Amino acid sequence: MKSYRHLFFDLDHTLWDFETNAHETLHQLYHDYDLGRHGTFSFEQFSDRYSEVNHALWRLYQANKVTQKQLRETRFLRTLTKLGMAEADIPADISARFTDILPQKSAVFPHTHEVLGYLRGKGYVLHLITNGFEEMQHAKLTSSKLTDYFQEIITSETSGCLKPDPRMFAHALGRAGANATESLMVGDNLECDVLGAYNAGIDQVYFNPAKRRHFAQTTYEIASLDELRGFL
Repeated sequence: MKSYRHLFFDLDHTLWDFETNAHETLHQLYHDYDLGRHGTFSFEQFSDRYSEVNHALWRLYQANKVTQKQLRETRFLRTLTKLGMAEADIPADISARFTDILPQKSAVFPHTHEVLGYLRGKGYVLHLITNGFEEMQHAKLTSSKLTDYFQEIITSETSGCLKPDPRMFAHALGRAGANATESLMVGDNLECDVLGAYNAGIDQVYFNPAKRRHFAQTTYEIASLDELRGFL
């Protein structure tokens, strides 16, 4: 078994339960803005369409095809117009409200705190590497009480590039004072986390709680964070 010293974690969809937290936030917005009064779509349709639009925009953002500003300004406009809502009826501040409320949510994946505490107790140095926006990611870490587990918190804004760009992983290694051969990346995204780490010479753990079928080569694969105890 290879010996590791530095463990790098993704945040959204790996530790912080983005889907649960976003669903709660969207539910609050649906009721606060009384979006149901339009009578053309249910909350479930609103949530599903937002998820679809948001994922598509994030793919464009990670490919450097849209900016952070464009992503934030566009996702609710596209979501609600696709649901048949007139652009003039879309609340002007709904996107800002979403970014205010979302990072206050605290749901994390099962075993997150126990496993991070266990790993730190075993002497591993833990770091975070995320494509999320700087201010929001720090707020999420605070609300979910995750900040203190990590020595370095590396975001795409501070590094100037996005996973899977090898430069982001090189930046993270430099910040951590780590070598690629003694490091391990844990994340849910096959392209950004697994392939990105592989191309940077870093071993990977693919976090796949839905047990999605794939054909990627990964160093390790887990369906529960608790499985990290089996080899770390």
